[in-house]
Amino acid sequence: MSIVVGILFAIGTYLILSKTLLRIILGTSIIGHGVNLLILTMGGLKKGGPPIIGLNTQYFTDPLPQALILTAIVINFATTALLLVLSYRAYAVVGTDNVEQLRGLEDE
Repeated sequence: MSIVVGILFAIGTYLILSKTLLRIILGTSIIGHGVNLLILTMGGLKKGGPPIIGLNTQYFTDPLPQALILTAIVINFATTALLLVLSYRAYAVVGTDNVEQLRGLEDE
């Protein structure tokens, strides 16, 4: 699982370093998925009952990693949707999605 997380981080970093806005947005989303897998891996697989008072089990599972991942998925989806709308609006106004052209750094 660590190798998969590393591959996702490498792909996300590669996409973030590109010049187009769509690739940058997809790179941040892929890094978010890598973080979710990292949290799940660090939480580990624990056997036991649900953390409910009144059950007579000796071991309980920790629901915190799953709750963090569900929250991160929702935040990642909302952030990706917002960035896609902003990049579409920037493309509609300026006519390009190249970051260097948006900054005005291109030598003409």
